[in-house]
Amino acid sequence: MSNNIHLLELSTYEAPTITESSRQDWVEYGSKNAYYQYLIDMYTNSTTNNAIINNITRLVYGRGLNATNAQVKPNEYAQMMALFGKKDVRQLVTDLKLLGQCAMQVIYSKDRKRIVNVHHIPVQLLRAEKCNSENGKIEAYYYSDNWDEVRKFPPKRISAFGTSKDGLEILFTKPYSVGLKYYALVDYVGGLPYCGLEEDISAYLINEVNNGFSGRTVVNFNNGIPSEDQQHQIKNKVLNQLTGTFGEKLIVAFNNNAESKTTVDAMPVNDAPDLYSTLSEECLRKIMLAHNVTSPLLFGIASSNGFSSNSDELKDSFALFTNMVIKPMQELLIDAFDEILAYNNISLNLYFKTLKPLEFIDIDVKVGEEELEEETGVELSEVNKDLQDFIDLGEEPNKEWLLLDEYEVDYDTDDKENELLSKEVKLSFKDKFVNLVSTGTAFPNAKDPKQDQIVDGVKFMTRYTYSGGKQDNTRPFCLAMLRANKIYRKKDILAMKKKSVNPGWGPRGVNTYSIWLYKGGGNCHHFWKKQIYVSFEGTGIDVKSPLAKTVSIEKARKFGYSIKNNSVLVDRRPIDMPNQGFLPSNKRK
Repeated sequence: MSNNIHLLELSTYEAPTITESSRQDWVEYGSKNAYYQYLIDMYTNSTTNNAIINNITRLVYGRGLNATNAQVKPNEYAQMMALFGKKDVRQLVTDLKLLGQCAMQVIYSKDRKRIVNVHHIPVQLLRAEKCNSENGKIEAYYYSDNWDEVRKFPPKRISAFGTSKDGLEILFTKPYSVGLKYYALVDYVGGLPYCGLEEDISAYLINEVNNGFSGRTVVNFNNGIPSEDQQHQIKNKVLNQLTGTFGEKLIVAFNNNAESKTTVDAMPVNDAPDLYSTLSEECLRKIMLAHNVTSPLLFGIASSNGFSSNSDELKDSFALFTNMVIKPMQELLIDAFDEILAYNNISLNLYFKTLKPLEFIDIDVKVGEEELEEETGVELSEVNKDLQDFIDLGEEPNKEWLLLDEYEVDYDTDDKENELLSKEVKLSFKDKFVNLVSTGTAFPNAKDPKQDQIVDGVKFMTRYTYSGGKQDNTRPFCLAMLRANKIYRKKDILAMKKKSVNPGWGPRGVNTYSIWLYKGGGNCHHFWKKQIYVSFEGTGIDVKSPLAKTVSIEKARKFGYSIKNNSVLVDRRPIDMPNQGFLPSNKRK
């Protein structure tokens, strides 16, 4: 029996298949070599998938590529920045997330002694060459502007990175995918069916707004049933005259007579709004799950927990999402960049500057830590609690204090001064001044005669600050101390011998040791510097006037204290110690 009623039917979802065809010199990706285009369609047509991919690529790229040792190796850093342009790096990040892999054009100098340029190449325009039968390696990739028309756009063979002596090679970067040799699945592959469903729901709802769910009018022809071709001709003429531009609103039926005419029975769906709302929410949830989204708040979707918990939720979710999703992608790209830099004999500690969402929300970040991470690549989590507690003990120099003298710590003198103080012998002013204030204080208003000395109404104070070069700037302890730029009292520094402020850098790798003596540990380039401050509070002398320093120096010298006014590098940096500050048996050396 022929079907004489013509209806519009919604398409059903079919899961794509991934095939690795070897009919050509290249390996096709997906059914009809169209899997890349399928991924692009799922990105373009799924609202949720589009938003998540866009935001993840922003987080991965962050504020751009940088190096923690850029200041130490400025020439190498400049070469790196010249090789990897911001636009190219952004595009590589986008391809890696959206398509599961990315590729770079590596251009050599004529003598092939160095790589002179690196550019992004759209990975969807590449297909892998069949593996070498001898070693199982991919030795080349084929490039075509349009893989649907390879006769018009014949694929061009380009050697893979490190496999030839050509002036141009392709560095193909992808994570490992089980069961796939040539390509990698996207990390959100489990959510692709829901991306397709979300696309269908969107198209269906739009069609409902424009046309309604079903035909609203039936046109009956009751003078017999014409042939199939005649039915289509009659139907098209009727539709052209009676319908608008948005589609069919008529059902055209052909009947033998009026008694056998077509009738339309309504099939109402009373809970349609609830049904599509449920489907949409399920798509949203499953797509976010596929992308390992730890909190919808990261992508601007309000949390069900309410605004009061947004700050805590954002802080915890961002840390988890960064470690689970963002870092692995960054490390994959950095490994590829390191391969290229190594060819040019460049060694840098690369990292992506962190981009924090909703920076106006207070996430309870300690002072100095945010800048530490952004400028050095050291994460907030690496500044441990003991170290942060110690930094919090420090203080910013009081604006009403005058820095009278600054010089490197002499450990022999400090030890002797402490010993004399403990015996309570009568000392000259120089001895009293140095000893009584050598322990310093982190609290400027403290009235402890053993910490601050008052001479003729003028208050003298001693503090210690962490100083020196930044050659070992990959250590969180040294970086945190330098960035904090605070001053400390000696007894607080000595007390850190029992705290794990720089774990792993003690003798034989233990977590606790004397940072007073060994600073950041073996091979450290830093030292403690002593600073002498003067306060004229209550004396009527303006600390900013030239008279202030003259008066303070005169009072100090009157009692036998000589101002050094030098800042020579201390000869007790760990790098200058025997074994560079390591134990002879320390494996860290």
